[in-house]
Amino acid sequence: MRLSQFFLSTSKEAPAEAELVSHKLMLRAGMIRRLGSGLYSWMPLGLRVLRKVEAIVREEMNKSGAVELFMPAVQPAELWQESGRWAVFGPQMLKIKDRHERDFCFGPTHEEVITDIARKEIRSYRQLPVNFYQIQTKFRDEIRPRFGVMRAREFLMKDAYSFHSNFEDLQREYRNMYETYTRIFTRLGLTFRAVAADTGAIGGSGSHEFHVLADSGEDALAYCPNSDYAANVELAEALPPSSQRPAPTTAMEKTHTPGVHSIEEVCAFLKTAPSRTVKTLIVEGSEGPVALLLRGDHQLNEVKAAKLEMLPDEVRFAPDAMVREVTGAMPGSVGPVGLNIPVLADRALMNLADFACGANDTGFHYTGVNFGRDLPEPIFVDIRNVVTGDPSPDGQGDLELCRGIEVGHVFQLRTKYAEALSASFLDENGKSQTMEMGCYGIGVSRVVASAIEQNHDDRGIVWPMSMAPFSLVITPIGYHKSELVKQAADGLYRELSDAGVDVLLDDRDERPGVMFADAELIGIPHRVTIGDRGLKEGMVEYLPRRESQAQNVPLSEISTFLLDSLKTA
Repeated sequence: MRLSQFFLSTSKEAPAEAELVSHKLMLRAGMIRRLGSGLYSWMPLGLRVLRKVEAIVREEMNKSGAVELFMPAVQPAELWQESGRWAVFGPQMLKIKDRHERDFCFGPTHEEVITDIARKEIRSYRQLPVNFYQIQTKFRDEIRPRFGVMRAREFLMKDAYSFHSNFEDLQREYRNMYETYTRIFTRLGLTFRAVAADTGAIGGSGSHEFHVLADSGEDALAYCPNSDYAANVELAEALPPSSQRPAPTTAMEKTHTPGVHSIEEVCAFLKTAPSRTVKTLIVEGSEGPVALLLRGDHQLNEVKAAKLEMLPDEVRFAPDAMVREVTGAMPGSVGPVGLNIPVLADRALMNLADFACGANDTGFHYTGVNFGRDLPEPIFVDIRNVVTGDPSPDGQGDLELCRGIEVGHVFQLRTKYAEALSASFLDENGKSQTMEMGCYGIGVSRVVASAIEQNHDDRGIVWPMSMAPFSLVITPIGYHKSELVKQAADGLYRELSDAGVDVLLDDRDERPGVMFADAELIGIPHRVTIGDRGLKEGMVEYLPRRESQAQNVPLSEISTFLLDSLKTA
């Protein structure tokens, strides 16, 4: 591609609202342009990268045995009403009406549509298993779109759905998709981890998320360096303490703590550590208020809490009026002593003695509190986020934490949608059975931004070879002034193009500094500079994007040298 025939629009600065590195660099490199909140046009340069990702995803999905189809983005409400999700999916779903006032949605996902296809097309066990996939635009009306295409309202997604005659075969395909995703992200040149995850709104019996590791990631991940264990912090189990609770050593004492509310303030006033305090959270339970107890230095895991039988599917903190009614105190002075509501305590409190907590009297706290002596033993449950140093659930060492950007998710849906939409088949005995189902998604457009978060420097993007918009750029110095430079650049360009190299010739009438800056900003992995000075000695200059020191290569050998370099890249 000659740059004079391409469209490239770069800039030195990104708009002030761009926060993440990927958002800034995609705008500066001219990859995307904002149309509206969470809506972006993919410009020619960005589209080349997007298509590279899409091609790898498609190749690996085809190799895995999946079959591609394409489903409508606009879906009738009847399907979602039949599955029960029309009323519960939430405001992320963009609901629309046609000219006949019939309800539709712009599909945020396609479980209903694909299950409708399966129930109409699959009759016998002989047609199973089958895995359908598509690469298609989705729309989710994010409450706060941000970070460019990382959390846009409209995005490109690969979603696949498999149907099976039994759970064992679903598990086989789940492993197949897990391995397929591993190959995809490896080919894309990304550093990633697959982690056990919560199934969330999609439902099902098990799932794994694939995360690109980056400090800017929204998700906290827990992993064991000594094993393969990895999980989203939302799901990672915090094991009970291995030591026994020591016997009480002090009497419970009530202390006046005026103006003290936070754990930090309590610890400073009482001269104790957060790990020696208990914080009490009053939440709305299924049948009334419930108290949740945590160690002062730990954080509530709302995903874990929402799975408790006493609590609804979404944790709701009690308003101040309810807290006052239940405890007699305002938040900041609430504690578990004397409460007449159910009390659930995190496992970390099992071996805690002589702790401090609110006294249920505004402006007062207790010290020297002990379960079994000063208040009843609570029900101990796992309701906190794990922290660095916690024992790994697989017993192979201690946990460490890192940040990740979710780019893929695989689910064992089981029969949730098949039962709701009556997707059945006849087994070997002619008996009707409900299909087992799996679901497998990759955020194709999100992968692009995630790769930039992981691959950049102070000069711009540093693409993995498989995702780069061009493999190599030729930057001729004085292309429009020197016939010698023009002939050498054009000759190398033709030779590499004929060899199948995705090469860009910067034939603009620009200064060398502009050409170099643009090449570095858009992240082309290899650069060859041709100038009169070097040609007089029969040399050209070669510089990989990830290196700072260029090397001279004879013009007569540069084509072979580059082809060999690109093979090993």
